[in-house]
Amino acid sequence: MAAKLDLGGGDELVETHEINVTPFIDVILVLLIIFMVAAPLATVDVGVDLPSSNAKPQPRPDKPVYLTLQQDLKLSLGSKTVDRAALGQALQAATGGDREQRVFLRADRKVPYGDVFGLMNELRRAGYLKVALVGLESVGGDGGR
Repeated sequence: MAAKLDLGGGDELVETHEINVTPFIDVILVLLIIFMVAAPLATVDVGVDLPSSNAKPQPRPDKPVYLTLQQDLKLSLGSKTVDRAALGQALQAATGGDREQRVFLRADRKVPYGDVFGLMNELRRAGYLKVALVGLESVGGDGGR
């Protein structure tokens, strides 16, 4: 509550009825910044059990292209399911035809090595030679066992 002092000799205090909106604006700006930082972290929604790695993490690009091989051998590009026959076209649409862009391959730990290797061969045939394997960071040196 604010009070206005009258130096004209009156003993009566007059209240002002104005709302101070500065703290409200500060809170709104802080919330906006929090949402701007947190929104890009929740982009991939396909659940997969990744193996862990103790390698040094690499910096993440602005718009990564995630190709996910699920346990039932279904493919997902980002969060959309993709048919194997249309993989090349889907990758071309996702990368804008830039075959130099890195494709981040995520595979469930229960997928056989041969199937992961086969998918990497399909990426090579489509012209995408820069493939990065994605795993979970491991604190211990167990290598995801």
